[in-house]
Amino acid sequence: MTSAKDQPAGFTNQIQHVAIIGAGGSVGKYIAEALLQTGKHTVTAVTRAEGTNPLPAGMRSVTVDYDEEDSLVNALKGQDCLIITLAVTAPRDTQTKLVVAAAKAGVKWVMPNIWGCDVLHTGLAQDIPGWNESRKFLADGMVEKAGLAWVGLVCGFWYEHSLLLGPDGFGFDFARKKLVYFDDGTTRINISTQAQCGRAVAALLSLKVFPEDASSSSSSSSSSSSLTLSHWRNKTVYISSFLLNQQDMFASWKRVTGDSDADWSVEHESSSERYERGFALLRAGNPAGLVRAMYSRVFYPNGGGDFETLHGVDNALLGLPVEDLDEQTRNAKAMVDRGYNYRTNRN
Repeated sequence: MTSAKDQPAGFTNQIQHVAIIGAGGSVGKYIAEALLQTGKHTVTAVTRAEGTNPLPAGMRSVTVDYDEEDSLVNALKGQDCLIITLAVTAPRDTQTKLVVAAAKAGVKWVMPNIWGCDVLHTGLAQDIPGWNESRKFLADGMVEKAGLAWVGLVCGFWYEHSLLLGPDGFGFDFARKKLVYFDDGTTRINISTQAQCGRAVAALLSLKVFPEDASSSSSSSSSSSSLTLSHWRNKTVYISSFLLNQQDMFASWKRVTGDSDADWSVEHESSSERYERGFALLRAGNPAGLVRAMYSRVFYPNGGGDFETLHGVDNALLGLPVEDLDEQTRNAKAMVDRGYNYRTNRN
C-alpha cells in the first residue's frame, strides 16, 4: 500500500482545503457545516452567479461559470478535495466538466454526486433514470483516468426530507393523515439523516490521507488507529442512521404525536405496480413520477435498499453517533408544523 513517505516533496498528509459544489443545498450545507466545525479545513463554496441559497457562516465563496473551463480551473486551484452535490435537475455533463477541471487544477480527491442510495447496485441503477449514469461514471474509471482518486458516500434516502415529500416519498400524507404502505410496509431499507451525512464526510476528510510509512500501511487498515482516507480510495463509504420499514416510521410518528391508528387511513399498494405507475407519469411528462418510481423501486423486497446486510456499514470506523429515531421524527414534525416546503428547502 502507498504510504505518505512515497509521496513527492512538499506533500501534506491531510485534506486541508475543500471545495464544495452546492454548499447551500439539501446535503451540501450539512457537509459544509460539519467540515467547518472540525477546525481542520478551509471550506470554499463554488457557486454560480445565479445561485440563491444562503451559505453557512465561515465559508469562502467563489463564483464560476460551469460552461467556462478556465473559470472552474481557476476556482479549484489549491484545493485538496472537491465535493460535488448537484440537484437531480443539473445537466448530465456537469459532473464530468467539474472532474476534468479539478484534474487540471491539481485537485487530488473528489467526492462524486451520489449522497443517496447505492448506485453501484446494478439492479437499482438500471431501473432509475440517472442512476445508471452515476454507476457508469464510477465503474468506467473516468475519475481515475483524469488522475484523481474518488470516494463516494452511500447513505440511503434522507429521513426527514423523505418523510416530507408526501405520498410519493415514504407514503405519508400528513395533511390528510393518510398513509400508503408499499406491499405490506415491512421492507426495511437503510436511511440516513442529512446531519449524519455531514458528520461522515467531516470524519472521512479529517483522516490522514495515507499511512505514514510502509509498516503502518501493512497493519490492519480497518483499525481505528491506522485508518486513512486511502482505505476507501476509489470505493464507496456505506453509512446509515437507521434500517427501517414504513411500519417503523409510522410507529415513531404515533409515539411523537400521540396519534392512534384510528386517526389515520392506511392503504396498501404493490411496490412494483407503483413503480410502473410512476414511470407512466414520467413518460407523460410529469416529473413527480420519478420520485414515485424511485422510492417504490428502493422498497422492493430484497431490491437493494438494504445495503447494510450486503456490505455492512462504516459508522463505527468513522465514529458516527447512534441517532434516536423519535428525535428525528420530532424534527420532521416541527418542519411540518412550520410549513416546510421541500421544493424550496425553506419553511
